[in-house]
Amino acid sequence: MKKNLLSLCLSLSLLAAAPAVVSAAQQDAAKAPTLSSEQLRKLSWTPLVPPVTQDVQLGSGGSQINQGEIQGAVGAFALPADRGSLEIVLTSVVTGKTVYAPNVLVLDEQMRPAAFYPSNYFPYEKPGIVSSDRLEGTLKLTPALGQKQIYLLVYTTSKDLSETTQMINPAKAYAAGVGNAVPDIPDPVARHTATGTLSLKVTAEQKAGNVMIGQLFPSSDTPAAAPVVVGSTQAAAPAPAKPAEPMLDDSDAWFNNAIKKAVKAGDVDKALKLLNEAERLGSKTARKTFIESVKQ
Repeated sequence: MKKNLLSLCLSLSLLAAAPAVVSAAQQDAAKAPTLSSEQLRKLSWTPLVPPVTQDVQLGSGGSQINQGEIQGAVGAFALPADRGSLEIVLTSVVTGKTVYAPNVLVLDEQMRPAAFYPSNYFPYEKPGIVSSDRLEGTLKLTPALGQKQIYLLVYTTSKDLSETTQMINPAKAYAAGVGNAVPDIPDPVARHTATGTLSLKVTAEQKAGNVMIGQLFPSSDTPAAAPVVVGSTQAAAPAPAKPAEPMLDDSDAWFNNAIKKAVKAGDVDKALKLLNEAERLGSKTARKTFIESVKQ
């Protein structure tokens, strides 16, 4: 498709579901530790352009935050916000008997907290044929229309550092994998540390993710913060002018059917033109038809 379905849905969405997603993301972000905008801007943000797999060593010589709950090395990443939904598989690799317990704070373009994933979102995964012991979780994010990039801050906390991760003994994993009797031997324990090794696999999708990052429309009573990325951003599509008279039922049905056929055929440009023309002529249902069609 020539147009990004996600952007079209966001720019045209008048449904109640979209604000609910934004609200849920912001509610989660409220549980994260508070960081000043100045401190966030001082970090060195590593760009990740999908599709990409990036291995990152969080060491004592890299970026550090030791404020409140946050303790130790941090990973700071910038991702494009104009390529549709993003799927990020974040892996923290167990090294010896130590592991970094990641927390993730997602920030929108203006570095406002938008979503928060605590360390328990990244459970222990036993080793496989080509993978080792690890903590791993998948994030699916939908940047709101008009942004250039969003940000991921990966950190660990003082609470995490006081805890450990129960692993599985390699002999048990092997026995289970080949169908042998699992030996009755103790499992190792990984101590949580302030440094570690991360792997991020980022891919872009043409469908909406489960957490919307950024505001659909700016609040009228809250002044907008200065954007992090310099340059113009795409404005949300204005609401169509209210027609003088409603469209006839037969005409409305014809436009709705044509919109459905265009979306099904992958011609979103045509569907959008039909939507604009239908609303200009007074359709009350074309917009809902378009949104429901691209969501299917």
